[in-house]
Amino acid sequence: MNEHPVPAVEESRPQVTRRRFMQSASAALAAAAVPIGAAGQEPAEFSLRYIVGSSMYGYTSLADILPEVAKAGAAAIDIWPKVHGDQREQLEAMGEEAFAALIKEHGVSLGCITQYKLGPFGLQDEMRLARRLGCRTIVTGGRGPKGLRGSELKAAVARFVEQLKPHLEVAEETGVTIALENHANNLIDSPDSLKWLVELRPTRHLAVALAPYHLPQDEMLLAELIRTLGDSIAMFYAWQHGMGCHVKLPKAQELLQMPGRGALDFAPLLAALKDVNYTGWTEIFMHPVPRGIPILDTTSAVTAEINRSRNYLQQLLRELS
Repeated sequence: MNEHPVPAVEESRPQVTRRRFMQSASAALAAAAVPIGAAGQEPAEFSLRYIVGSSMYGYTSLADILPEVAKAGAAAIDIWPKVHGDQREQLEAMGEEAFAALIKEHGVSLGCITQYKLGPFGLQDEMRLARRLGCRTIVTGGRGPKGLRGSELKAAVARFVEQLKPHLEVAEETGVTIALENHANNLIDSPDSLKWLVELRPTRHLAVALAPYHLPQDEMLLAELIRTLGDSIAMFYAWQHGMGCHVKLPKAQELLQMPGRGALDFAPLLAALKDVNYTGWTEIFMHPVPRGIPILDTTSAVTAEINRSRNYLQQLLRELS
């Protein structure tokens, strides 16, 4: 089968503006001020822990996706159910023992299970399955009224957290972290809702899956939010809005969701992640239209596009060092 070429986009990496130059200069000064570690050793270099989202490959078989994980600079996979992918259903069909053997064969760990359909109040059995498979993170969305502000928002988040407590007991029992994505049109969908969630959470087993796509595309606002949320972030989606993901667009425009292709400058976000010594997962991500198809026509092309964005992020990290 012929490879589908990765579409080229003019000026795919954001231009170096005066603002970007000043941010880089400030980051360099801050880095110079970091004290030298014990015995005169430099502090350990900051790095990202990459995880591959199975939905990037659509309904491709796990047997074909797993060899791509290491090629994409990762050691773990995040499995998605329908409609975005069907790898969670594949796990169910093959059974836990066969799944465990398959990921072991390819040297991959199960780093995350994404489960929006089950929601935050339907994860108890999934958390127990995650423990059996050595998985420590489950991503889902929040539940509750949308569009609230101020004291009403804080009160609604407090009620939501209270409702979660029995489920968080299971999270603590299984060693699993429930990471809530700031998905659009739900209670936890704004910077303020994320801040209240973190302030009111009763355990570190409740965390944030931060998706810049669903927030204002303002680098400095996003960077400040990262610093505020700090170590409560368990998943960082390297994902920008671009031209959106709900209307079918030419592939080059759809790919503007990917880091290094759209207008969002990830340098301030990475600087903030470095400042908080972020140790959670980083998932290079986008949604195709329609859901359930790979982001590009072939498995190798999907991996190449993930690596294209990873190279962009890695270059920004080198500039911060």
